Amino acid sequence: MVTTQGKPLPPKQAPRPLWRNRDYNLLWLSRTFTEAGFNATLMAFPLLVLAVTGSPAQAGLVAAVNATAQLVAGVPAGTLLDRWNRKVVMVSCEVARITVLTLLVWTIWQDTVQIWHMVVTAAVLGLCASLYDPAEEASLPHVVPEEQLATAVSMNHARSNIGQLLGTGVSGVLFGIKHLLPFAANAVAHVVSFFLLLFIRLPKPPRPGPGESRPGFWKETAEGLRWVWGHRLIRVTACCAVALNFLFQVVYLVIIMAAQQDDVPSGQIGVMAAMFGVGGLLGALAAPRLYRRLGQRHSVLMVFWAMAVLAPVSLTVTNGLLLGLLLAGMAFFAPTANTAVSTYQLLTTPDRLRGRLSGIIGLVSGVSAALGPLAGGLTMEWAGPRWAIVSAAAGTAVIAVVATLSPTLRGFTPPEGGAAPAPEPTSPPPDGG
Repeated sequence: MVTTQGKPLPPKQAPRPLWRNRDYNLLWLSRTFTEAGFNATLMAFPLLVLAVTGSPAQAGLVAAVNATAQLVAGVPAGTLLDRWNRKVVMVSCEVARITVLTLLVWTIWQDTVQIWHMVVTAAVLGLCASLYDPAEEASLPHVVPEEQLATAVSMNHARSNIGQLLGTGVSGVLFGIKHLLPFAANAVAHVVSFFLLLFIRLPKPPRPGPGESRPGFWKETAEGLRWVWGHRLIRVTACCAVALNFLFQVVYLVIIMAAQQDDVPSGQIGVMAAMFGVGGLLGALAAPRLYRRLGQRHSVLMVFWAMAVLAPVSLTVTNGLLLGLLLAGMAFFAPTANTAVSTYQLLTTPDRLRGRLSGIIGLVSGVSAALGPLAGGLTMEWAGPRWAIVSAAAGTAVIAVVATLSPTLRGFTPPEGGAAPAPEPTSPPPDGG
C-alpha cells in the first residue's frame, strides 16, 4: 500500500498478546478476586443466618435482598456510570465492600451479629455489584484492542467460572472452621482488588463544553432504553441472551432435582454441579477459537441446539456422572454465544452509552435468572420431573428454531477480521448515536 505521494505506509504492528497487556491483566485479576469473594459470601450467608437464627425464611430474605438490590439499582447505576469516572466508581465500590464486610466480621467475632447486620451487608454488596460490574465491562474496550475484544470477553467468562469454583469450593470449608472466615476472605479479596485497580489506566469521562448542559438523569436513562430497543440487532441478541439465561436456570435446576428424586447419591449430585462449572470453564477457554470458526450467528445458535438435544437425553440416564457430562456439554457452548453477543454489543454501542447498556442487560438477565428456577420448580411440582425436562427441552427447541429462522440473526455475521459489524444504517438508534 502507498500514500498519495507514492511513499509506502509502514506495516501495521500486531497488538501485544493479552497476557502482556498490563491494564487488561490488572482488570482481569481484580474482577477474579471479587468473583471468588462474592461466591464465597453468597454460599456462606444462608449458613450464617441459619446458625444465628435457625430460620430458613430469614436465610432466604438475606439472599433476596442482595439480588433485589442489584436488580433495582441496575438501570440507574448504568446511567450514573456514563456520567462518572468508571475507575473511581470501581475503587469506591471496593472501599464500601471492605468496610461493610469488616464490620460484619467484627460482629461475628464479638458474637453480637444480628439479622439486620447481614441484611445491610447484603444490600450494600448488591448495590456495589450493580455499579462495579457494568463499570468493569464498559471499561474493557479501553484496555483491549478491537481485534482482541472477543478473546478478552471469552477470558472474562472463564474468570467468572474460576471465581465461582474457587469461591464455592472454599466457602463451606472456611465456614466449618470458623463462621467469620468466608466473610474475612471476601474482605481480603476486595483489598487485593482495590490495590490492583489503583494501577489501571482508564480515560476520564468527557465533560460538557462551555455553554453546554448535560441532559437530566432520567432523560439519559430513557436515552439508554431507547438505544437498546431501537437497535434491532442489539435488541434481538439481548433477547437471545435473556432466553439462554432463563433456560439454563430451568434445565439445570430440573435435572439436579430430578436426579435427587431418582435417588442419585448426593455425592454424585455434587459432582454433577461441579462438572457443570468445569464445562463452562472449558467452554470459555475454547470460546475464542470456536467464535472465530463458527462466526457470530452460529455461535448463538449452537448453544440453543445443544441444550435442545442434550436435555431430553437426561431422561434416559440415571448415573450422576453421565448426567454431569450432559450438563457440562450444555455449559460448554454458552461462553461462545455470550462472547458473540457481548462483543457485538460493546463494539456497536458508543462509549457514552455503554454503562446504560450494561445496566439494562444486567437487569433483564437478572430477572430471567431469578424466574428460571421458579419456573422449573413450579413445572416439576405440577407435572413431575420428566415432563418438566420435556417442557424445558421443547421450549429450547422452539427458541432454537425461531433463532435459526430469524432474518435479523441471518445478518449477525462478522466481517473479515472477526470484529462486530457496524450498526445497520437502515435502522439507526433513535438518538442518532
